[in-house]
Amino acid sequence: MNEFVSTANSIIWSPALIVLCLGVGLYFSIRSRFLQVRHVKEMVRLMFDGKSSDSGVSSFQALTMTLAGRVGTGNVAGVATAITFGGPGAVFWMWMMAFLGASSAFVESTLGQVYKEKINGQYRGGPAFYIEKGLGIKWYAILFAIVTIIATGLLLPGVQANSIASSMEQAAGISPTVTASVLAVTLAFIIFGGVKRIASFAEFVVPFMAIGYILVALLVIILNLDMLPGVLKLIISSAFGLDAGFGAMLGLAIQWGVKRGVYSNEAGQGTGPHASSAASVSHPVKQGLVQGFSVYIDTLFVCSATAFMLLITGQYNVENPDGSALYTGVQGVAAGPGYVQTAMENVLPGFGSLFVAITLFFFCFTTIVAYYYIAETNIAYLTRKTNLPWLPLVLKFFLMASTIYGALKTAEVAWGLGDMGVGLMAWLNIIAIVMMHKVAFSCLRDYEAQKKAGLDPVFHPEKLGIKNAHYWEGKTDAELLSSSLANVALKDPDKKPA
Repeated sequence: MNEFVSTANSIIWSPALIVLCLGVGLYFSIRSRFLQVRHVKEMVRLMFDGKSSDSGVSSFQALTMTLAGRVGTGNVAGVATAITFGGPGAVFWMWMMAFLGASSAFVESTLGQVYKEKINGQYRGGPAFYIEKGLGIKWYAILFAIVTIIATGLLLPGVQANSIASSMEQAAGISPTVTASVLAVTLAFIIFGGVKRIASFAEFVVPFMAIGYILVALLVIILNLDMLPGVLKLIISSAFGLDAGFGAMLGLAIQWGVKRGVYSNEAGQGTGPHASSAASVSHPVKQGLVQGFSVYIDTLFVCSATAFMLLITGQYNVENPDGSALYTGVQGVAAGPGYVQTAMENVLPGFGSLFVAITLFFFCFTTIVAYYYIAETNIAYLTRKTNLPWLPLVLKFFLMASTIYGALKTAEVAWGLGDMGVGLMAWLNIIAIVMMHKVAFSCLRDYEAQKKAGLDPVFHPEKLGIKNAHYWEGKTDAELLSSSLANVALKDPDKKPA
C-alpha cells in the first residue's frame, strides 16, 4: 500500500501541479487587479452580512462551514511535515500559496454561487454543478463528483482522525481504539442531523477553536519575542535558497510549501465552493469575497502561528531527500502533531501538549464533518434527477469506517491517501476554473459597478450573458435582497430601504 500510494503521489504531485497552482493564482490575481488586496475591507464586512433562510445558511455560517474544512490537521501537522521535508523556507511558500490562492478561492466560490441549485429544499453547488452548467461537459462533472466523494468520503477523513488519535495518545496516553470509538459516535450525532445541524455546529465551534489556538500561539511567541526577527530571516532566506544550512532545499521548499498550502487552505482544490454555495446572498461575488478571506484566516493566521511556535522553540527536524538528518531539534518524535505538542509543552509545561491535543480534536473533527457535507453534496448532484435515498446513508457509514481506520493506521499511509485525494481534486477543479474564470470576473465587474453606484448589488445573469444560472433567473431585486433587507431591519428598525 505504501509503495502504491507513494508512486501515485509522485505522479499526481509532479512539478506540473505545483506550477499550475502558483501560476493560476498569479494569473487570477493580475486579472482581477489583486482583488485579495483591494477588497479586504469588503471581505470583512461581508462576513457578518445577511442571515440564513429556510433553504440556505448565512454568509458567516457558510464561512465557518468552509473554515471547518480548511482549518484541520494541515494547520498543525501539515506545517510540521512541510518544515521537515522542505525546510523553514516552505513556510514562505505556504504564505505565497495563500496570497495567490485567495484569488482562486474567489473564482471557484463565485462560480459555485452562480450555478447553484435548490435540491430537496436546500441550496447545493460546487465544481460538479458549474462544470456541467458552465462548460457543458457532463462526463467531466460526473468524474469530479465521483473523485470528490471518494476523496472526502474515504481518503481524507483518515488523515484528520490519525492526527487526533496520535496527539491524544501522546498527551494523555489514550488508546487510538478508544479515540476511534468516541470519534465515530460523536460524528454520527452530527452528520445524521443534516446540513442545518452541521452549519450550527460549525458556527459555534470554529471561531472559538481558531481564536483560542492563535492566542496561545501568540503567548508562546511573546515569551520568545526576541527570537522572532531571526525566525523571519530564516524563513525568507531558506525560501530562496540563501540560507547556509537549508539553501540546497529550494526546490523542496517550493514543492512542500505549495503542497501543504493547498492541503491546508484548499484554495483551488474545489472543496470551498460546496459550503459557499449554501449561503443566502443577493450576488455571487459576496460569497466569493468572503471565501477569499477564509484563505487568509487559515494560512496567514493559523498556519503562521504553528510555524512560529516550531521555529522559535527549535522543536522540529529537517530531513534530506535520502532520509538523513539535516537538522534535529526533537528526538524520537515523528513529523506531525508531536512536534507542535513538544514545542508547546517546552514553553508551557503541563499544559501545552494537552492543549494541542484538544485543539486538534476540534480542528480535525470539524474538518471531517465538512468532508461529509462535501461528499453528500456531490451525491446530491449525481442523484438529483433520481430517487436514491439510501446513498447518503451508505456514505455516512463509509465516512465513519474511514475515520476509524485512519485513527488506527500509521500516519504515513493516512497522509499518503489524503494527498492523493487533494491532488486529484485540485487537477480537475483548477483546469475547470481556468476555462470558466471569465464568468467570475464578469460578476466581479458587475458587483463593483453596482457598489460604485451606491447600490446593494443584486445578480441578474441574463444581463451579463450568463446562461444556465437557473436559480437566479427571473428573480426580482426585492426577492434577491429579502434577506439583506430583513437583516437591515433587525439592525435598525427605523431605516428604510432605498
